[in-house]
Amino acid sequence: MRPRTGISPRTTVTGPLPANAMSAGAGAGAGREAAEELDAADPLREFRDAFVFADPDVIYLDGNSLGRLPSATAGFLGQLVTDGWGSGLVESWETWITWARRLGDRLAHHTLGAAPGEVVLSDSTSVNLYKLAVAALDAAPGRRTVLADIDDFPTNRYILQGLAEQRQLRLETLPSDPDEGLDLDVLRRALDQDVALVVLSLVSYRSGALMDMAAVNDAAVRAGARVLWDLSHAAGVVPLRLGADGAELAVGSTYKYLNGGPGSPAFLYVRKELQQQLRQPVWGWYGQRDQFRMAPAYEPVDGIDRFLVGTPPLLSLAAIEPALDVAGRVPVTRLREKSVQLGAYAVELAEVWLAPLGFRLASPREPARRGAHIALAHPDAARICSGLRAQERVICDFRAPDRLRIGLAPLYTRFTDVWDGLDRLRSFVGGRHHEQLPAAVSRVT
Repeated sequence: MRPRTGISPRTTVTGPLPANAMSAGAGAGAGREAAEELDAADPLREFRDAFVFADPDVIYLDGNSLGRLPSATAGFLGQLVTDGWGSGLVESWETWITWARRLGDRLAHHTLGAAPGEVVLSDSTSVNLYKLAVAALDAAPGRRTVLADIDDFPTNRYILQGLAEQRQLRLETLPSDPDEGLDLDVLRRALDQDVALVVLSLVSYRSGALMDMAAVNDAAVRAGARVLWDLSHAAGVVPLRLGADGAELAVGSTYKYLNGGPGSPAFLYVRKELQQQLRQPVWGWYGQRDQFRMAPAYEPVDGIDRFLVGTPPLLSLAAIEPALDVAGRVPVTRLREKSVQLGAYAVELAEVWLAPLGFRLASPREPARRGAHIALAHPDAARICSGLRAQERVICDFRAPDRLRIGLAPLYTRFTDVWDGLDRLRSFVGGRHHEQLPAAVSRVT
């Protein structure tokens, strides 16, 4: 059973972008027509047809939080429910039981630069991070220090705080610039012979700052420490080479740029040479050798499946299949090229239109130092974000204390989306409409 993607079966993108396909000079002074020309020259434009656009007036700039619904997903899940669950009943598990590993291999090949048998889908990003952090700490009993970025995504820090308290470890949160990210020299100075584990996000959730994975891994190896990467804001838009760059452990989300759907299972990566050395703390029957023998004692299976726990949420897991069918048609290097161009375009518009209204860029200025989203700081960002959604139908998100995040998912975001979204933003703030809104924000921002 294969989902239909909504695009021509011949639409597979290979090779580099044409040198002039996304040329500069299409900024604020060039008018909307220049953005239309960039869209017309975009070799990825057909992939927009592979996604659902329920309201054409909505400008969606939040794919860094939840990716759009692929057109094929609803039909694929409907068929799975009707045929797999409805007709096949429990016999369908003969096929389903391998999906976590099979989809992990697809993700490893296309998105992560990993080998077969090094990636599996399971649980949430937070749970996977906990499992791998405990496994890494147990493998380094003589070391008592864990390093983390003080500005990393909160759940990562919370998990480490809990582990440090339970195990009487020293958790050192490294100072980092909220716009520029963690300086590699700060990390190098903190690495010593007592450090067991370093937990970092490759792309900062707040600013989009992008770290140098190979350089971090090299510094950690020299100190005898392991790095656990959170790839949630990188997977699907930043070319990853986990194998070549020396990564040992990683986790990440499938519902952001990978479009797997709200709460879709996360992925975890363990380098093959480490898999037999590490034992994760949550022992469940999906990680058990000879699973259906129902043995009385736990004995983890060889390989990546030992990091599984229980029965997966099959429908959520299955939704990743049609999403990967779309993403798999485009090399991540091509997505990266377009996201860099979209980001540069957004920054140029923001500097001309929005800086006079009190905004400033809160992300690295150099495109190579950013992921696929940018942050714009404004003292009234919370009310602006809320008003944009309600009154202007521009959906981005707010991150404390004062940031608007503009997510630029290259599979379906157009240059005209960037133009229109920021144009509505300048009109809304220029007209001081946000000042009429209550200061309170909703729970979901």
